[in-house]
Amino acid sequence: MKIKLTQEEIDTKSYDDVAYLILESSKKKMKIQELFKNVIKAMKLPEEEFTNGIADFFELLITDKRFIMLENGYWDLKINHNTKVILEDEDEDEDLDINLEEDLDIEDEEEADTEINYDEDDSPDDEDDEDDGLEDLMVLDEETQENL
Repeated sequence: MKIKLTQEEIDTKSYDDVAYLILESSKKKMKIQELFKNVIKAMKLPEEEFTNGIADFFELLITDKRFIMLENGYWDLKINHNTKVILEDEDEDEDLDINLEEDLDIEDEEEADTEINYDEDDSPDDEDDEDDGLEDLMVLDEETQENL
């Protein structure tokens, strides 16, 4: 891709500005090596600039939000690619809530019996309540545990 720049443009434009013009006029994606070679030619720089400046050029493209890196090392202008935004339907969210409630169902009846409901008069901080709920607690030694 050949692009003609005036001497003033060559003096004032950076690599990424020239790369933008090249991609804009060519209307096709390019690999970074091909793009940078076209930038060097357009700016009338010596060919040795390719090996000296390719790393800096790559860094410019990565940090410049006008460019996008595509698969297989291709680069293009971001404006040539749209981003899909997928909005989920509210019905799908309701189905998710229902499934979560089903997963949270209590399977063991003993766990259901341990649910604590406090009345206004019966709070956990009530010091008059001497029942600590440990009357059914049993301590087992190792031998008894092995036999279970």
